Amino acid sequence: MPFAIALLVLAIEFTPAHVLYTGPFLVATPALAAVTMGPKGTIAAAGLAVAVSVATATYNQAWGNQQVYSNFLALFLVSVASVTTSRMARTRSANELNQVRRIASAAQKVLLRPVPERLGPLRAASLYLAAEKGAQIGGDLYEAMETRYGIRMIVGDVRGKGLPAVRTAAAVLGAFREAVYYEDDLVDVVRHCEAAMRRDAAVPGAVDEEALVEGFVTAVVAQVPDGHVVEVVNRGHPPPLLLRDGKVQALMPGSPLPPLGLGEFIAGPPGTRERYPFLPGDRLLLHTDGVNEARDRGNTFFDLPEAMEDMEDMEDLEAKRAVEAAAAKMPDRGPREFLDRLCQALVRHTEDRLADDVAMILVERLDDAGGPAR
Repeated sequence: MPFAIALLVLAIEFTPAHVLYTGPFLVATPALAAVTMGPKGTIAAAGLAVAVSVATATYNQAWGNQQVYSNFLALFLVSVASVTTSRMARTRSANELNQVRRIASAAQKVLLRPVPERLGPLRAASLYLAAEKGAQIGGDLYEAMETRYGIRMIVGDVRGKGLPAVRTAAAVLGAFREAVYYEDDLVDVVRHCEAAMRRDAAVPGAVDEEALVEGFVTAVVAQVPDGHVVEVVNRGHPPPLLLRDGKVQALMPGSPLPPLGLGEFIAGPPGTRERYPFLPGDRLLLHTDGVNEARDRGNTFFDLPEAMEDMEDMEDLEAKRAVEAAAAKMPDRGPREFLDRLCQALVRHTEDRLADDVAMILVERLDDAGGPAR
């Protein structure tokens, strides 16, 4: 708007219509710019107004007219006031945004707290990456806890966005954190999570009509009990990936089940635990579809298994170089660094344009003595 006004004044002053008095229009341009353009934009609008005033006064030979100098004085006063107001508004907005971000960060620490680095016979790491710039929490969820039944983990993805998705994620996580300590069967833990989701959706006004009719949560729940195995219950979620000896294997469910919230479509039993070997040195990745469905500008999906194998090859090469250099100790690349490198590869692939939130848990099985088996 300020620049459009400046062009309008030029059109009037350089045509026979210059008999019109345009001074108030130019005086108003810095004030209009201060509303949305910030201090730099306000200064630019004020500078343009001064340039137009000088050009029109010269073209119309109006120098020496008291009205011209009054316009310049008014333009100077309005410009100073507009820049000051714009800076104050920008500072106030920045302070409010920082306060909101601090609140969101505190909420994230309650809802999505980082998993411990050590869980019984496992080393672990977690990662959450919001697709929206500046966002802290969303509809993805994860948790890993040590119980008397073993290490139990969950990674899930709520259908939908915004506060309703966050509320559903909180309901599922709360039920999981409670049930893992009391239910010996992993299927019963999943059943508690689904029941909590239904109870939350039944509260009047808790969710909108679309989420009430079509809402669901894809989730995978895993358990590492005593012994070199991992047990998995998958409810419509991308399968966990097992990395062993540089090769990735997807732990596909034998009988696919619908997501949480769609349990009425299960015709047979409510699901069973599926067991897979989980040996010392193996790494297990639980992730949401924001990872494997991430695309680059060419619409190519991120090859998660290949990226994991590349990370493994890179670690092996670094270990070999350390031996060749007669290092005192080979580098011990734990789950945290592995997950960070995987995240960097994902960001490079999408050119920092994630279309969906990302949540991941990576665990590594230690040897029977409690040390790294790699």
